Order: sequence, then structure tokens, then C-alpha cells
Amino acid sequence: MKNKKTDKILAIVFIILSISFIAFAAINRSFFDWAFSRHHNVLSWYIRPVFLIPFCYFAYKRSLGGIFGTVFLLLTSMFWFQAPAQASSQVQSFLAMEKEYLTGSWNAYKILITLLVPLSLSALALAFWKRSLWIGISVLVFIAVAKMVWSVAFGNSAGTSVIAPAVIGLAICIALVIIGFKKLEKKKSAKQ
Repeated sequence: MKNKKTDKILAIVFIILSISFIAFAAINRSFFDWAFSRHHNVLSWYIRPVFLIPFCYFAYKRSLGGIFGTVFLLLTSMFWFQAPAQASSQVQSFLAMEKEYLTGSWNAYKILITLLVPLSLSALALAFWKRSLWIGISVLVFIAVAKMVWSVAFGNSAGTSVIAPAVIGLAICIALVIIGFKKLEKKKSAKQ
């Protein structure tokens, strides 16, 4: 009972931290620009999909604190690495588009497209909460494909710079999620 209470408290703390981070980035343009300059380091592009592995693990374990903690880490991972001395023109062009997308005017269409992010993460969490490996894998594929389609649709040729990190991240996620899921299921069966 105590663990569930602690987990709920952690979830609330990470939700507040995530909302605070988003709000701070939205109102503090110098912080937003600083974070985006560091996001030019493509290592942050490769690490971000890997966060879906612990996200799936915590959903399987039904830990809201773990799920929202992972979301907070995912949000902040854009600035974990030093800004590169030189970023490719494709990376610069794509991030300029992404920055404009986030700071430009918002309409119903843009809001609906952006809502795909929390909706797809909710679907992913629900799939593993219900212990459905294949639905979870399907949602992972959807997330990666949607990210690539969005990137190319809004970033044109610069959007193709996202394809390699998305495909590599998807392959790693699928492999490790399947291995982890099977181990957790085997462990659960052994306890019964």
C-alpha cells in the first residue's frame, strides 16, 4: 500500500516538473533558444527514442511514477549534450522548422496534430499496462512512422534527417522491449 502511495506522489511530482519545464520553455525565450542550440547535437536525437524502453517497462509494472519520470527525462534530454561546433545544414534547417512550429501561431489543426504525442504515449502505456506486447509494438511503430511522416511533411527534405535516428531507435526499442517483456512474463509465470 505504501509503494502505491509513493508511486502516486512521484507521478504527481513528475507531472508538475514536466508542466513546469514546458511552461518555462514557453515563456523564457533565452532558455528555449539555449535548449534548442544543444538539441542540434544529434546524440539527443538518437537517445530520445530509447526512453520508450523504460516507459514500456514502467507501464508493464504499472508504475505511474516511473512512466511520468521517464516522460520528464525524455522532455529534458534535448539539452543534455553540448551544442555541436557545427551542425549539418539539414539539422539546422529541420530544427529551425521545428522551432518555428513550436513558437508560431497555433490553430485547431496544429493542436490536433500535436495531441498525437500524448495520445500515442497514452496508448503505448495502456498496451503495456494491459500486458499486450503486440499492441505495444504496433504503437511503437506508429510513433516512429508518425514522427518521420510529420518531419518530412513539415520539414521537407530537412525532415529526412530524422529518419535514421527514428529507424535505429525503433529497432533498438522493439528488440529490447520484446526481450524484456518475455523475461518479465517468464518471471511472472515462475512465481505462479
